[in-house]
Parts: sequence; C-alpha cells; structure tokens
Amino acid sequence: MSRGTIRIIIFLAAALFIGLVTTQIFWVKKAYEITQNQIQHEIELALVNVVQDIKEHTEDSTFLVDPVTMVSPNFFRVQINEELQPFYLESMLQTEFLNREINYKFQYSIYNCFNDSVVYTKAVGTSTNKPNSGEISVPPSVEWDDDNHYFSVFFPSLDFEIISQMRFWVFSSVMLIAVLIFFTYVISVILKQKRLSEIKNDFINNMTHELKTPISTIALASDVLMQSGIESNPERLKNYARIIRDENQRLQNQVERVLQIARLEKEELEMNKQQFDLHELIELAVPTIEMNFAEKELKISTRLNSSNPIIWGDEMHITNVIFNLLDNAAKYGGDLPEIDVETRQSEKGIFLSVSDKGLGIPKEQQKDIFEKFYRVSTGNVHDVKGFGLGLHYVKTIVDAHGGKIKLNSKLGEGSQFELFFPYGTELVN
Repeated sequence: MSRGTIRIIIFLAAALFIGLVTTQIFWVKKAYEITQNQIQHEIELALVNVVQDIKEHTEDSTFLVDPVTMVSPNFFRVQINEELQPFYLESMLQTEFLNREINYKFQYSIYNCFNDSVVYTKAVGTSTNKPNSGEISVPPSVEWDDDNHYFSVFFPSLDFEIISQMRFWVFSSVMLIAVLIFFTYVISVILKQKRLSEIKNDFINNMTHELKTPISTIALASDVLMQSGIESNPERLKNYARIIRDENQRLQNQVERVLQIARLEKEELEMNKQQFDLHELIELAVPTIEMNFAEKELKISTRLNSSNPIIWGDEMHITNVIFNLLDNAAKYGGDLPEIDVETRQSEKGIFLSVSDKGLGIPKEQQKDIFEKFYRVSTGNVHDVKGFGLGLHYVKTIVDAHGGKIKLNSKLGEGSQFELFFPYGTELVN
C-alpha cells in the first residue's frame, strides 16, 4: 500500500469520524434538552400540586396565576399566600416528588414577607429511606417580592440526574469514543508497520549494496588466481591472496554486526564487566579511525578532562561504542571531517561527547536515530555505507551499563552525541 493511499484512507476516515462525532454531539445535546424539559415540567407540575394541597389545607380560595417560576434550570420559586411550617412543607414536597418519581436530592427555603428574609433552609432527600444530607448548597440569587410569601426548591445535582437518565446516549458516546481511540490506534499501527517496512527494505538494499562489492572483488581476484602462469609471479599471487583475505574479513565483519544485533534482540548479550580506563580506549581508537579515513584528511581533537577515567563495564563493548561514534562522525563529517572528543567528570560517572561539524540530522528524524536499521534519509544515494545498526547498538550498550545517551544536532551545523557512564557500585577504591 502506497503512502498516498494511506493518506487518502486517513483523510476519509477522519472526515467520517468528524461527521459522526458532530452528529453524536448534536443528538446528545437534543436528548439532554428533551430530558431536561421533561424533568422540569414534572417538577413544575409537582410544585403546582403542592400549592393546591396547601390552599386546600388552609382553605384559601384565592386564585394564583402561575405560582411556580423557574429561576434557573434547577431552581424554582413558588408563591403562596400563607406562612408555612417547614416540616409540613417538607412532607408535602417529598410526597409529591415521590408520586412523580422525582427521586432527586433537593433543598428548600421559606421566605417570610413579614420579616423580608429567608427564615428556613434545609437540604433533604426525596425518600424516607434516605437520611437528610445536611449539606446546604448555594442556589442562584433571586429577587423576592416583599408583599407575598414564597418557598423555593433547589436541585443541586439535577444536571447529573439528567445525564443518568440518558444511559443510551452516554453508552453510545462512550462506544463512539472507544471506536475512535481504536481506529486511531490501528492507524498508528499501520503507519508504524509501513515505516518498519520501508526501513526493512532500506536495510535490505543497503546490505545488498555493502555485500555485493566484496563478493565481486573476491570473484575477480579468484578468476585471476585461476589463470595459468600466475604461479610464476609470486608477488602478484600474494597480492591477490591478500585482496581475498581482506574482502573476506570485511564480509565477516558485516555478518558479525548483523548477528550482534540479533543477539541483542534475543537478550543473549554477554557482559564481561571489569574496571578499565576510558581514556585509554579513546586514545587507542583515535589513531585507528584516522588511519581508516586517511583519504579524507580526518582531524580528531581530544580533550580528556576527567580526573577519574576508571569505570566499571565491558571493555570490548565500550570500545565498539567509541569506534561506532567516531566512524559515524567521520562518515557524515563532510570531505574534511573535524571531530571533537571530550570527557568530563561528575560525582556519579563520566560524560563522553563526540562532536562533528558535518551534515547534521534533521529535527524530525532525531527521535528515530537510535532505532534498529534506521538511517537518515538520503534517497537512493549510497554515498555513506552502513546498515543502520551502529547507533542502535550504541544505545543498547549504554543502556546495558545503566548510562544515558543524548543527541544534539542542527542541520548543516553538525551533531554531538553525549554519553554518560556511571562509575558503578563494583568499583574498588
């Protein structure tokens, strides 16, 4: 599947899900409004019945127009003509609410026009089986008419009660979110697999390119050795035999690097840790790298500032780490590479940095630079050889020693790899 096809699929799926989410939000909002209106209507009817019962109880024949006023979606003011006893009002409210299955906690207040103040407030449940909560909530402010008596009813958890009655819509919304999360996960897996496939193909291409040259060289040298009369020229015979030996060693090194990564993946890496001098490894590696890249006029500057370069670790693997970093810096350092190697000491270990002034690494690729087989994209150009295993190996070894590795790089300005190796608890003072 091509990258363009994947982008089209993602775009269409995203548009579909945006449409579904928008539709879901619209209908959930509508359902909420309908449920809210139904509950408010039931509350208003219940309060009107309470007013009628109070009028019958007090034998009040006065006609009240719209005695119930909804101040806010969960706060209702009710006009009456007589003073009320709190417990009588509470009993009437609970009975009427239960009859209409309005099983919500509420808070009622009584306003006395003679005192021009709220004389009583209480938070209660709607069932005799529910204890009084005793927690008074602050209702919205309301203007009382000092010529009348009023009581108010406030439902502090009405929004939650409305949502609890919308079980289907809540369930469908949760399922939609779950599907969206799952779809996002699937897309991320597809993109990751696509990326891994590209990396794998790039690795195969690079490996084929790297192995083809020594194989071809060995084949040509073998053909020369098979020619008649070659034995009469010992110097030429020795030269071609050396070529075969060197190219064979090159093949062995490449195969060993691949097998080394395979052992890392299977966690079969063996560590032979002991005390050694990190500075000595650096001083041994620098001349070798300079000799390997003599055609580039490589320059390596060292500033070994750590006063205690003795660390605990596997000397062979740490040596390979140093070689890998120097080799990368030389490869990507341009035509005249300049490399700086520096150590500095901290209380817990040693910092080792390898810097170059070469191509640098684009910011968007830096997060993948330590992935297995990953190489900085250069299209189909194979001017820099490698399998994309070196930095993955470096990070694996650093992690195995309890250390850390950090990359600082700017495109066109070069790169710096900073490693930290702890001294280790096994050090002998």
